[in-house]
Amino acid sequence: MLSGPQQALLGVLLIVLMMGLGSTLTVANFREILRSPKGPLIGLASQFGWMPLVAFGLAVALDLPDAMALSLIVVGCTPGGTTSNLFTYYAGADVALSVSMTAISSVTALVMMPLTLSLYSSSFTDADFAVPTRSIVLTLAVMLVPMAIGMLVRARSPAAARKIERIGGLSGVGVLLLLIVSGLISNGHLLLESSASIYVAGIGLGLVGILLGYLSAALFRLPEPSRRAVAFETGIQNSPLALGIIIATFPAERHGEMMWIPLLYALFVIATASLITLVLRRRAIDA
Repeated sequence: MLSGPQQALLGVLLIVLMMGLGSTLTVANFREILRSPKGPLIGLASQFGWMPLVAFGLAVALDLPDAMALSLIVVGCTPGGTTSNLFTYYAGADVALSVSMTAISSVTALVMMPLTLSLYSSSFTDADFAVPTRSIVLTLAVMLVPMAIGMLVRARSPAAARKIERIGGLSGVGVLLLLIVSGLISNGHLLLESSASIYVAGIGLGLVGILLGYLSAALFRLPEPSRRAVAFETGIQNSPLALGIIIATFPAERHGEMMWIPLLYALFVIATASLITLVLRRRAIDA
């Protein structure tokens, strides 16, 4: 799906994206988790509890082909990113909690992502098509390095960190544009040929994740701003990272089939989160 130069560009964009993510984090975010762990732990349980389970349930219920089912589960097992922080801010929710959840999910993904992938992927893999667990762990570990560099920059120069954060955000957009454009060039016919079940999978993962994240936070009596933060952090995954992992670790001949649902998810989760944010802001104005 991607040429050698395009894959190299994708790698650079992902590194810059993770630096941008790190530049939003501080050691204080991790200290806050230790001081007040309830919200982040509920969010973490939703992130790596609901999302992989929802992805698996959709894959089974919709009878997706194995490669597409596995790619959907990869997205479901991926940690959150800065996009959820942005929607949390616009929705008038608990930004500090959202950032703390992003921090802890990005670090714990090194263990939780391979674990949840192994748990839910066995129905869709065999000896010829297995989850490259070791490669995924290595990719996640490598991605933590630029994130740590971003945190170091934030500690030394907040002004420089803000610039890196903006560049990182643009890099995330660049990842999606690169993959969408290349995907449309090589597989544009899939827009019309894809079945309704594929669109349901791409839309449903984010929508159901947001709903279950909110209900989980409500069950444990978190305040309304925290419920919204958990909802967005649960449903909005770091889709550029998920796409990068698929390209970096799975066989090239599977990329065309595996990339389609994650790209649909990335497009529709933004639309879904935007609509929910508009509704929440309108409710706040009316109140």
